[in-house]
Amino acid sequence: MSQSSPRLNLPFLQPAQAQKHVTHNEALRQIDLVTQLSLSSLNATTPPPAPEEGETHALGAAPTGDWEGRAGQMAAWLETAWHFVTPGIGWRAWDQSSGQMKLWDGAAWIDPPVETQNLDGIGIATNHDSTNRLSVRSPATLLSHEGGGHQLKINKANDAETASLLFQSNWTGHAEMGLAGGTGFSIKVSPDGGSWTEALTLDPTTGHAGGAAVQASANDTTPGRLMRADYGYGPGNVLGAVSQSGGVPTGAVIERGSNSSGDFLRFADGTQICMASLNAVTCTVTEGALYASPSINWSFPASFAPGSTPCISGAGAGLGRFLSAGTPTDTSGSLKVLCTTSDATALAPSVVAIGRWF
Repeated sequence: MSQSSPRLNLPFLQPAQAQKHVTHNEALRQIDLVTQLSLSSLNATTPPPAPEEGETHALGAAPTGDWEGRAGQMAAWLETAWHFVTPGIGWRAWDQSSGQMKLWDGAAWIDPPVETQNLDGIGIATNHDSTNRLSVRSPATLLSHEGGGHQLKINKANDAETASLLFQSNWTGHAEMGLAGGTGFSIKVSPDGGSWTEALTLDPTTGHAGGAAVQASANDTTPGRLMRADYGYGPGNVLGAVSQSGGVPTGAVIERGSNSSGDFLRFADGTQICMASLNAVTCTVTEGALYASPSINWSFPASFAPGSTPCISGAGAGLGRFLSAGTPTDTSGSLKVLCTTSDATALAPSVVAIGRWF
């Protein structure tokens, strides 16, 4: 028969043993030492000068004095002497110095492992509930990388649900961004947490922006709204082909062109200016008290709006010469150069026609 128990090394009473109370008391002392174990310190190396009865220390790797040679054991002060016990794997003890539970793993006293899977909830400095199963009360929350980048993922069950970040003030929502009832990203704002305005939306297919913060039409000049590229003007569409739809410009601001009939400018508001330097003419034909050039027909480099009557003006190209024009059509105009004296010098008159292209 063994002389002691296999786990706590408690001495057994033997048949016909004298002074059985000594063996029994020794077993009780051992049980008292290891039951509800509480340690005054961990990794202790030097015995205290005046220990209290029952004071117990977990010894470190190189203890000294009365503890020398007892590395890894526990030392308990009992009846004016140190008693030593070797802890077993899995023993638990309360560390009075740190106020934490510790576990002996066969080599050191460690923190007990914590189960982190399928918890009902976690509250850090606050309480969690059935909806907010992770609750954190803190001045800030840090999510950092581990060797590379870092993603924060918010997943929803289907398109009709919501996956978003909600920003509150005194527990009242004032801004929300994410996927709200669809797959398009949106930003919503609210003055009171009850009425919400969808300020910005991004179409998941095209990436185009919409919402109350974006210009709704070419005529929308609401203060504070963001201008759409197709409703506003910038370096990319100031110059180009002008166009209109229902009186609203849909193309560039200015269109410029030229051909054998001259140059033209078109503006987004409908104004058109045609310019040309015509063939040189003389003024020798008697016309009343004046002298005139032969009749000149100018085909405009760009047609004016049908039924409109552009205004033609210009310069005769010489002192005493001036221009006379008849009523033009939308495609051409007839004119002469008049002079106060007969002038056989061939000079090229300059002409300008102003009207509308629509």
